Amino acid sequence: VQLQASGGGLVQAGGSLRLSCVARGSIFGINVMGWYRQAPGKQRELVALITSEGSTNYVDSVKGRFTISGDNAKKRVDLEMNSLKPEDTAVYYCNAKGKMYYREFDYWGQGTQVTVSS
Repeated sequence: VQLQASGGGLVQAGGSLRLSCVARGSIFGINVMGWYRQAPGKQRELVALITSEGSTNYVDSVKGRFTISGDNAKKRVDLEMNSLKPEDTAVYYCNAKGKMYYREFDYWGQGTQVTVSS
């Protein structure tokens, strides 16, 4: 199973980016997909997540600016990021959690760099 993330890049403050992540391989039973980020010298933090029922949760610093959406059937999650700030600069990681064959799983993507210039 692989989580393939795409869409990072360099953008000026106030700009927008869209991240996408698709789970490829034999996987089912995804309960939650989300995006985390890790800035240099900081711990990885949750940015946003979406459950298989469509419930969403965001870290306070991105509320009103970022929107997470998902398609459970396509095993895909997107993150629309607007009004980007330099403090959003980080490596963004896609994550999928769930249960398959009675065993829980927790998969991570390879990370995609987001750089916001001031």
